[in-house]
Amino acid sequence: MRRQLRAARAALMPEARRKAASAIVRLALRAGWLRQGRRVGFYMPAKGELDITDLLTRARAMRVDCFLPVVPQARQRTLGFTRMSDRNDWTHNRYGIPEHAAWRPKIRARRLDILFLPLLGFDEQGYRMGMGGGYYDTSLAFLRHRKVWQRPYLIGVAFEVQRVKALPVDAWDVPLDAVLTERQIYRFRPQRERA
Repeated sequence: MRRQLRAARAALMPEARRKAASAIVRLALRAGWLRQGRRVGFYMPAKGELDITDLLTRARAMRVDCFLPVVPQARQRTLGFTRMSDRNDWTHNRYGIPEHAAWRPKIRARRLDILFLPLLGFDEQGYRMGMGGGYYDTSLAFLRHRKVWQRPYLIGVAFEVQRVKALPVDAWDVPLDAVLTERQIYRFRPQRERA
């Protein structure tokens, strides 16, 4: 399934990718997710993921507190998130993905209000398939152990071609609250009701 989803994503032409990136900005703004004072986690696109840098730029212009993930040292899986600043402090992690101010203090995912997540596929129940590294699964594991919680609100970002009827689900998988594609926002039953 991963191979099929990668192929479907890779087959998208550059013009379709640009239109999708513009569409998700409009949909996210209409949804009201970007508000000043909120801590919002973004990602830097890699390996064909939907590019959300325009959304990140818009959020920064709106004075949203924007955070980006930092991949931990080898053999560790919990992501830290650094707050973006105006300084040009960029490096590349071991996967070649840009990271902002990786040396600065980091916060955990539990301190974010909203988290936009990349994905390889998503299903009708709100489960996501990632690239297989387990970083987001590990970073969000705390959500499986709490009976009541409200944040972060998890929003997957994907092209419509990444939607499937059902994905294999493991015990450690945490369902998303919503998925944002170029066509629409898919909303799922609030996670706190599933806990």
